[in-house]
Amino acid sequence: MSHKIIDGKKHAQIVKDEVRTRVGALKDMGWSPRLISIDIGEIGAVRVFIKNQQKACAEVGIEYENRHYSTDVTQREVLAAIHALNADPRVTGIILQRPVPPTLDLEELENAMHPSKDVEGMSSANIGNIVYGDSSLGPCTSLASVELLRTTGLDLRGLEVVVVGHSEIVGKPVALLLVEDLATVTICHHATRNLTYHTRQADALFIAVGKPGLIKADMVKPGAAVIDIGINQVDVTLPDGTQGTKIVGDVDFEGVHQVAGWITPVPGGVGPMTVAMLLRNTVVATERQKSKYEETMRV
Repeated sequence: MSHKIIDGKKHAQIVKDEVRTRVGALKDMGWSPRLISIDIGEIGAVRVFIKNQQKACAEVGIEYENRHYSTDVTQREVLAAIHALNADPRVTGIILQRPVPPTLDLEELENAMHPSKDVEGMSSANIGNIVYGDSSLGPCTSLASVELLRTTGLDLRGLEVVVVGHSEIVGKPVALLLVEDLATVTICHHATRNLTYHTRQADALFIAVGKPGLIKADMVKPGAAVIDIGINQVDVTLPDGTQGTKIVGDVDFEGVHQVAGWITPVPGGVGPMTVAMLLRNTVVATERQKSKYEETMRV
């Protein structure tokens, strides 16, 4: 049933092609999008994220620079680095890789980024803008998830949508984006009394809780679109009998894809599209900064 699979890599490439054209146009006018990544500590998964971002930026012509800090860096030092990037006109985008050490205040660091350069869309200002209908610099994962739902061709107006997970970085922004499209949205979380009752009502189901295999086939309405945002590493027995690991989502893929109308795989679904949204946000940020500069020069 391959026609049911929402191919995140394919749709991400469409976005990358669009971004590459916009980057080229900016460079022709003397503006070069430049993204600075900040990471703190030694976390293997973060190194993978950075490698993927570097590769994607190179594909579309965005300059990418990673700045690494040790785990003993102080809040004041990171804030100073962010403020310096805010003030540097050569930098058009900033991303702070998560997680950060528990000694640091992540919320303060994210809000220290100027909203016009917060290309991951995680500052309170950019998340809050969604309430007012401006999602142009929204959270990348949330934008990616909703964009993949749109590829199904479903009319979002009046669509019954259930979001499982109410995090500030995924669940809540996803719900806000969908409400803006006039979908009817229910948010479920750890206090929801009968999760299956709600998920069975959904024409579209988003899951982002970090629990492998949480959503089973009997919890999904036949024909529904299932957007699996979860990323979990689980232990498996390899064909040669040795132990290994693999990446899975929050959905029991083998069971659910038999009843769903559409489903995103993990990996290969929301992940590639999230990187593509980071690229799009970076070019949007550059275009806005260019317009602001030109307005200032006209005054």
